[in-house]
Amino acid sequence: MIPERNLDTLIARMAPVLDPTPYIFVAVADDAAIDWAALAPVAMVREAGTLSLIVPREAANGLMGTFPCRRITLTVNSALDAVGFIAAVAAALAEAGISTNPVAGFHHDHLFVPEAEAARALDVLQRLAASSQP
Repeated sequence: MIPERNLDTLIARMAPVLDPTPYIFVAVADDAAIDWAALAPVAMVREAGTLSLIVPREAANGLMGTFPCRRITLTVNSALDAVGFIAAVAAALAEAGISTNPVAGFHHDHLFVPEAEAARALDVLQRLAASSQP
């Protein structure tokens, strides 16, 4: 399937799905011995001397973490160079007072939103998609 670049189509077809798993952001030293299978990170960013990981909360095993969150996957096959999609989604969430930490995957975009606001965030995104239908 060809990745979508048209903003209106992306918004109309984003079909957000809420992952039931609670996640947390953790930071570990760049040279830390990590049991990758047990930690099961869904995303990683290498920063100066540190790995920032998004892991299932139950897998954090005593690691100091922050931002208890849930993941919403925008299931439309979005092109990595699509312009304005995440900006439009983030703006809708911001208008509702909901923060988001977006992560782009090869095929889909993922939004990590505060756990307590996950259902409301999903509703905001579903309403945005419905308002963009032709």
